[in-house]
Amino acid sequence: MPNPNTRALPAIRILQVEDDPIDAELIQAELDADGLDYEVRLVDDEADYVACLREFEPHIVLSDLSLPGFSGQRALELLRSHDEDLPFIYVSATLGEEAAVEALRNGATDYILKQNPARLATAVRRALAEAEAVRAKRRAEAELIRAQRFESLAMLAGGLSHDLRNLLQPLLLAGDSLQDYQDDPRLARLGALVRDCGRRGLQMVQSMLSFARGARRADPVRVGALMDALGLLLRGSVPRNVRMEMVVDDRELTFEGNHTELQQALLNLCLNAIQAMTEGGELRVIAAECELAGDFFLAGEAPRPGRYLRLTVADTGPGMPPEVRARLFEPFFTTKEGGTGLGLLSCQRIVASHDGVMRLDSEPGKGTAFHLYIPLKEFSVEQVAREEDEGESLLGEAERVLVVVEEAGPLSLLVDILDGYGYQPHASQSGTAALQWIEAHGVPDLVLMDADMNLFTGVRTLAALIEHGYRRAVLLLARPEAPPDLEELPLMERLYLVDKPINTQQLLRTMRQALDGREGEA
Repeated sequence: MPNPNTRALPAIRILQVEDDPIDAELIQAELDADGLDYEVRLVDDEADYVACLREFEPHIVLSDLSLPGFSGQRALELLRSHDEDLPFIYVSATLGEEAAVEALRNGATDYILKQNPARLATAVRRALAEAEAVRAKRRAEAELIRAQRFESLAMLAGGLSHDLRNLLQPLLLAGDSLQDYQDDPRLARLGALVRDCGRRGLQMVQSMLSFARGARRADPVRVGALMDALGLLLRGSVPRNVRMEMVVDDRELTFEGNHTELQQALLNLCLNAIQAMTEGGELRVIAAECELAGDFFLAGEAPRPGRYLRLTVADTGPGMPPEVRARLFEPFFTTKEGGTGLGLLSCQRIVASHDGVMRLDSEPGKGTAFHLYIPLKEFSVEQVAREEDEGESLLGEAERVLVVVEEAGPLSLLVDILDGYGYQPHASQSGTAALQWIEAHGVPDLVLMDADMNLFTGVRTLAALIEHGYRRAVLLLARPEAPPDLEELPLMERLYLVDKPINTQQLLRTMRQALDGREGEA
């Protein structure tokens, strides 16, 4: 009788290597007596054995030691070349102690004597559990390696983004400078082209850096910015035989969420869709507001009726059969060669962290659509509107400006721009040179300095300037994500931080603010 205290496993596929039908039935009867749910294939020669390994895909092999024209040792050798983790148990009447030890050394999982088969079912269960533990450990190790690789990529992205921004910054400055030549339409068009290309490049760098680093807090997320960032990341990943369309009902719709995580979830779904459409097709990403009623939510989901943002990623690929849909969110389940089976699980976690829900529409031959429903939480953001006087002049009055920037390209362009707007700029490529210039020519009206210099940083240069008695206005050019550490500096009323990449109009406006004596931002 089956053991009522033993929990039956899901149907186990057993490949049994045995040439004696009576012995095969006795072994199966032992498994039946234990209540094991299994499906068995019986083979007694090498050709059938190899075919079953490939087609039947067994969970475990039970093999006799000696068969006419075939052997258990050969069966074990073939199995290990096919799968190094699949359990293999000898069930034999002729296996001596020395042969049993040798079999285990060669890769067998266990051995059972036909004369004493009482522990067969227990051995099968243990072997399957141990094999799954080994596979889980290897998957975890592989994921750890992948995580470490992504961590390294994030560090590389940070360094590359800094270098790329330094390369792109001159394009923005040159474009802004060329825009001043409105009397020459050709130069003005060239300036607009250079500036726009530089801005698009910087946006791509910022999107990649944000994605690599990962955001850790909830912030206002604007739908238009989210979709634009997704488009930038997907650019170059969409093959020619796939047409991508993005539909956004309200680009200004803003809600509380994590921009980077939502971007990651959409990116995962889009890449999955592209890989599914091997013969080409259409990829649609749609963002629309909707209302969800209480009966929309499934058992196990917290019903939260109200306003939602529905983010849809739909493709015209082959669709999914019911058996795939049923296992789609199981850890490590994947239908892709080389896939990890964690992408959709990550998407589900991201949506859940936003108190949202996911839905799937997919049928064979009808494509696939994932719908992410994100609640539109109200948030209060203090908005300060800057009223800019249309008649405000950005022109200088021949003030002396010391420009301290290591990079020769941006330094030259900044000097040219300031000269064109009526200032007297003086160039310096290091903090040491800046101090020497002040000693030789006197104190300037304003110092414009890059905070990211390598040999003598902007903060160290500023500290040296203060030590030498400089008390006039200072503009520090700094990256928003890596602001300079000003804690060790004395309080300065006329210290201003200007975000990089530099916007010429904002820079000139801040310079006028500093020179007119208004309080700074740091």
